[in-house]
Amino acid sequence: MLFVIATGFLMTCVAQAAVETYKFDPSHSSISFSVRHFFSPVPGNFSDFTGTIKYDPESPANNSVEAVINVGSVDTNNAKRDKHLQSGDFFNSESHPTMTFKSTSWESAGENKFKVTGDLTILETTRSVVLDVELLGSGEVGSGERKKYISGWTATTDLKRTDFGIDYGLLSVIGEDVSIAITVEAIRQ
Repeated sequence: MLFVIATGFLMTCVAQAAVETYKFDPSHSSISFSVRHFFSPVPGNFSDFTGTIKYDPESPANNSVEAVINVGSVDTNNAKRDKHLQSGDFFNSESHPTMTFKSTSWESAGENKFKVTGDLTILETTRSVVLDVELLGSGEVGSGERKKYISGWTATTDLKRTDFGIDYGLLSVIGEDVSIAITVEAIRQ
């Protein structure tokens, strides 16, 4: 706390770190998943998404993250499967073109590590999920007009697709558990 005396009045100034706002850089970020098919995990990803991180280096309680994912951008390296994933059996992208995540709390889980709880909405169902998040680093990069301040993040979680009403092929072919892995490079605004 800094005390300043000015013209007979005692003024109190508290130095506080400002909350920093970062936008996802999709060209240097990824949202991927893995689901078991019979006995083997099959990977996939979403290539079209946006997101914003608000980060307070002094207080995780002030942090937040929001993301919107275009489900039509799903890519499992198989066009026929990708088309099926957009059908009513899975994401129903015609009626529900996006899925969203909005954090509700951040808790410290070690140095630069956080437990981030938030609301994930897929189709018309919203469920609370917990992400294991790590801040990999931040700093100024580039020079001249290309100079910018960036941060790097990873996040992982596991969820059950049936919690969101997606149960196609559950008993015969496709696993219930979905592993999510997210990497984000974000640019300070």
